[in-house]
Amino acid sequence: MDVFTAFIFLISTLLVSTTKGFDPCPSSKGSDLSVIHVHGQCSPFKQQNAGSWVSTVVNMASHDPARVTYLSSLVASPKATNVPIASGQQALNTGNYVVRVKLGSPGQLMFMVLDTSRDAAWVPCAACAGCSSPTFSPNASSTYASLQCSVPQCTQVRGLSCPATGAAECYFNQTYGRDSSFSATLSQDSLGLAADTIPSYSFGCVNSVSGSGSTFPPQGLLGLGRGPMSLLSQSGSLYSGVFSYCLPSFKSYYFSGSLRLGPLGQPKNIRTTPLLRNPHRPTLYYVNLTGVSVGRVLVPVAPELLTFDPNTGAGTVIDSGTVITRFVEPVYAAIRDEFRKQVKGPFTTIGAFDTCFTATNEDLAPPVTFHFSGLDLKLPVENTLIHSSAGSSACLAMAAAPNNVNSVLNVVANLQQQNLRIMFDVTNSRLGIARELCN
Repeated sequence: MDVFTAFIFLISTLLVSTTKGFDPCPSSKGSDLSVIHVHGQCSPFKQQNAGSWVSTVVNMASHDPARVTYLSSLVASPKATNVPIASGQQALNTGNYVVRVKLGSPGQLMFMVLDTSRDAAWVPCAACAGCSSPTFSPNASSTYASLQCSVPQCTQVRGLSCPATGAAECYFNQTYGRDSSFSATLSQDSLGLAADTIPSYSFGCVNSVSGSGSTFPPQGLLGLGRGPMSLLSQSGSLYSGVFSYCLPSFKSYYFSGSLRLGPLGQPKNIRTTPLLRNPHRPTLYYVNLTGVSVGRVLVPVAPELLTFDPNTGAGTVIDSGTVITRFVEPVYAAIRDEFRKQVKGPFTTIGAFDTCFTATNEDLAPPVTFHFSGLDLKLPVENTLIHSSAGSSACLAMAAAPNNVNSVLNVVANLQQQNLRIMFDVTNSRLGIARELCN
């Protein structure tokens, strides 16, 4: 074998071995869980012939008003510990990112929706009427147990159905959307997250779904909120009240981000802003947004439109389930108008995006910066603009919140969080943000 032939053979061998060793859809790495976009190639829910990714985002964003209205309507029960298992009467439009978990013994693989604005988990169980396959099979798990009405966790369920006297399973009903509902039994089983196992994890075992069912997470939901039924609370000292995620771009068809649980491996030099706690909405992650700049211009807005107010619920939350950032209407109008001043029109509308312009003017598009207490987040272009399928138009990827009686909440959504490491440190009441290529 001559030198040239040997060289070609060596390169070919390396290429083959590298290709075989590369998995574009890894389940986990160490203690990290893969975070997968629901319509990505690695998701079991990917749609065939779904059209362009822009049309997919536009469609997902069309559900945002219902999601933001839901977040605005969250009200705690009379006691702080009485947090509903679905963090409210409704469960709306949460399925943007999913994580692989294993439930039961032996573990049954489920792709559960990641949701930072809900506390408890629920999964569709075997023989569930109206649920799609696959479902969780309690009979196949040696560690599964349904919970009785007498256990403390049952008092944290809204819509429960328990007799005044006597023993009975903790059974409850929840409505979601406008015309759908589900019923479930409060249960416990082992929850496997990457290399970790959380024994006796409480969740709702869904028995039936009625109505349209279009917004119900097909394989369940994992709540990462701040309440007593959340993953952080149920895991005790295992994760020390800390987790972070890095959300992959909607364009990342094959690749996944990560959910990192616990303080180990979190960025050392990460900028932080205080997490604010609202006793009337204890699940949500509030932060203090003090202003927004478009280019070098600090957009003039009335301070009360951004000020945190626990009594009214006003302020700004970080949410994994809303697609594009939503500001209360006067704030959004001021941001949009300043953006339009600095970009040459004319402007058109595509779905939820009302500030679309010719892509040839993209060089004129100014950066948008969110000012938080102690932290300025200058959004990359890909977190600020969304482009049409043909690439001929670009749109400001933000919108106004629904204009209704509860429209007091600003929501920093997942499109603006993509390719950033977002760290939630509940123990020390801080939120951190660091640049990271999540794909």
